[in-house]
Amino acid sequence: MKQVRQLLAIIMLSVASIILLSACGTNQESSGGKDITINILQGKVENNTQFKQIAAQYEKSHPHIKVVITSVGGGTDYLSTLKTRMSAGDEPTIFSVAGPAEVSQFRTKITDVSDTKAAKLALPGTLDAVKEGNKVLGLPFNLEGYGFVYNKKIFREAGIDAAKLTTYDKLLAAVKTLNAQKKQLGLKGVFSLPGQETWVMTNHLSNVFIAPDFNGNVKTAYTSKKLPFTREKEYKRMLDLENDYSAGNVMQTDYSQQVSQYFGLGQVAMIQQGDWIYQTVAQIDKKFAADGIGMIPIPVDGYAGKMPVGVPNYWAVNSTRPKKEQQAAKDFLDWLYTTAQGKKDVVDLLHFVPAYKGFSGMKMQDPLSEAVFQHTQTKQTTGWVFAGYPVSWEADNLGPDVQKYLSKVMSWNDLVTDAKQAWANLQSTK
Repeated sequence: MKQVRQLLAIIMLSVASIILLSACGTNQESSGGKDITINILQGKVENNTQFKQIAAQYEKSHPHIKVVITSVGGGTDYLSTLKTRMSAGDEPTIFSVAGPAEVSQFRTKITDVSDTKAAKLALPGTLDAVKEGNKVLGLPFNLEGYGFVYNKKIFREAGIDAAKLTTYDKLLAAVKTLNAQKKQLGLKGVFSLPGQETWVMTNHLSNVFIAPDFNGNVKTAYTSKKLPFTREKEYKRMLDLENDYSAGNVMQTDYSQQVSQYFGLGQVAMIQQGDWIYQTVAQIDKKFAADGIGMIPIPVDGYAGKMPVGVPNYWAVNSTRPKKEQQAAKDFLDWLYTTAQGKKDVVDLLHFVPAYKGFSGMKMQDPLSEAVFQHTQTKQTTGWVFAGYPVSWEADNLGPDVQKYLSKVMSWNDLVTDAKQAWANLQSTK
């Protein structure tokens, strides 16, 4: 009888094991054999392909991790997409925030990442915008800079030395020279201004002339109760210059047309953009991207030769996701910025200017990143204070008002008045 009971016990144990193994097999199959999925939502759509390549590479060396990349940008508003996903319960593990204003918006969804290797290696000052006491609420993507990206061949044929365009008057003279030779140079315009993309004209261009009011400090801008706007006239004349000498219909031009069509195909001499456009231009013409383009600062009186350089976005880890998923997210970011393979991908594949120590000896892979790197090394930079603009100020006030101004349905004086008042109103409700 004892033997029968033992036999039955063995049979039952075997059946249970088969059922358990079957269930495990079903779970593994449904999740692709992965234990943890890291969902990443980010706004650098121009790097979408490269991020997916990096994700696939990471999965090979980490077989139990699945990395899903979703990139939103261009004609789609990233912040709106993030808010929608958060409210719908479709929350990413990692998402991007641009600075203190966005950190404040999503603070309840952001965990401290001060325990990561990457946080400890971040360059001085790069974490200031996302610090809360001893907590670090984001890890820098990279350093970026912007200005006027120009076509070297066109400048050379027009007899213009880009390095000498250090004042508005010198820039204006060069623009008039290029405009006079449009037919010979095969140009449709000197510039291409994407009137559909308010961030180009407001966040980026306004920053050039608003940053001096706050000594280039994003936190100072974020806490300021008023907008001095002391250089609004300089802002106006630069916006007017780009608009007056722009190819095509400004109000019908978007980012893609500006970069891919007008500049990428050599139809304009220069555009107001940054080092992030390299990948797009290279897809059109690798040789042109590698050898035929350069970037100079937007000239500002008293700030000759200074390029706006800053951290464009920070990786935030979602504090409401399971702890194992949060840790896996931190491990992925550490791998990206602190391991030999990750660092190689950051420089060679993403063409990022690193915001971390440990990249010495690595060469920037394109002329635009090199321009940003050189200005950073020589400290010829100004800050990115637009990340500290009041929440919704650009989207609801300055952006639409600039479009109204360019469409000739709003005066510049009214724009300035509205910008100052809206800033004060929004800051008073903090």
